[in-house]
Amino acid sequence: MSDAEADRFATGSHDLPVSPALAEYFRHSWADTSLTPAPFDSAPYAEKRRAALSERFPGERLVIPAGGLKVRSNDSDYPFRPHSAFVHLTGENGVGAVPDSVLVLEPTANGHEATLFTHPRSPRDTGEFYRDRRHGEFWVGRRRTLEELQATLQIEGAPREKLADALRGREVPTRVMRGVDAEVDDLASAHADPMADHELASFVSELRLVKDDWEVAQLSAAVDYTTLGFRDVVAALPKALAHRRGERWVEGQFNMRARLEGNGVGYETIAAAGSHACVLHWIRNDGPLRPGELLLLDAGVETDTLYTADITRTLPISGKFTAEQRRVYDLVYRAQEAGIAAVKPGARFRDFHLAAMRVIAEGLEDWGVIPDAEAALDPNSGIYRRYTLCSSGHMLGMDVHDCAKARAETYLDGVLEPGHVLTVEPGLYLQPDDLTLPEELRGIGVRIEDDLVVTEDGARLLSSELPRHPDEVENWMADLR
Repeated sequence: MSDAEADRFATGSHDLPVSPALAEYFRHSWADTSLTPAPFDSAPYAEKRRAALSERFPGERLVIPAGGLKVRSNDSDYPFRPHSAFVHLTGENGVGAVPDSVLVLEPTANGHEATLFTHPRSPRDTGEFYRDRRHGEFWVGRRRTLEELQATLQIEGAPREKLADALRGREVPTRVMRGVDAEVDDLASAHADPMADHELASFVSELRLVKDDWEVAQLSAAVDYTTLGFRDVVAALPKALAHRRGERWVEGQFNMRARLEGNGVGYETIAAAGSHACVLHWIRNDGPLRPGELLLLDAGVETDTLYTADITRTLPISGKFTAEQRRVYDLVYRAQEAGIAAVKPGARFRDFHLAAMRVIAEGLEDWGVIPDAEAALDPNSGIYRRYTLCSSGHMLGMDVHDCAKARAETYLDGVLEPGHVLTVEPGLYLQPDDLTLPEELRGIGVRIEDDLVVTEDGARLLSSELPRHPDEVENWMADLR
């Protein structure tokens, strides 16, 4: 093997040298292990999505990268998770996804022709198989051949090395999902048009707003797995209580279920005990669990098809709410009930948030925390948000905050329709040092979050198996412990 050939492999400084004899020995006597796999269930749905994309941008080349590996430290990478737009348009999953893959829709007289440029299975005659720590099959496992890729995804495959020729071939208007793959951005730099690329990003995001039946099934499975994870945590609370970092015990317990049932967690697990529950995104999870306090667990399992649940429960660590904790929990529960009731086709996306916040503001007025709920709800005031701050829900799908590039008129200012999947998650976060609050309420944080799919006549609560009412929560915990 020449020095030039060796340099292109991701070898480490501590790797052993490869002799010519060893290199030659690696080249021969390998069995044919090619497969003829069946198409993925997702393939026909992905084909319809590509057709919608093709119809929106006729005569233009469309480039959607999967993204590449990200370095965690030195020569160690994070596990690869492809970009959600790429997954949505290819039907790929988290098991077989290959870093640096790129979907290209090339315009034709009849629409577009799809090609997936990727790193196919490691050849045995170049050294990549055993020398390349990042891509070699000996190091990271088998990839599909191009024929296997075509069989599973029903898309023509091509080596990633041919991407440059494809992008720099015939001159056609080109739109790129930028910021995902730096090399792709560079290859398509001659076609850079920020407005055109922004329109592409918005459309592929909006394409995910309404879920098809297959996607709803994936999200339902994610919710079911997440429900099992919450059960695991409650059953393990006695052991978590005994550990000096009980939050990490909780995190580990849930995350084990996520890896057993799916690809992993859909986002970093929030295991917030005591006043940590007043931090919206507490992911340090390094504190203890104390008897008499609350545990706010916000967690979701991501399926192998890369759809995630997003559920929050606030649990009394000792199994029973104190009077003060129940007072706060009851208000959040009533707010969530109002929010859930507002989720239906034809309603504005913002309606469920406004319904929940009215209950919160009126409850704060009843407590004497704010003087006038109606005045506080005026957008020019909003002082009630000192105790709740953020929106009460979001779209859900492959990303926990799904469809983030969608235009406001189709999402935040849009109207709900069947197939929308979203969360309803009001909360109260009563900071431990907030002098506007009665002392007995300071340091209490409560959020209740559930996942819903909008139906023809209302909405279906996907996470209905997890109890929400405080009495039901206490009974459920007692049964599990």
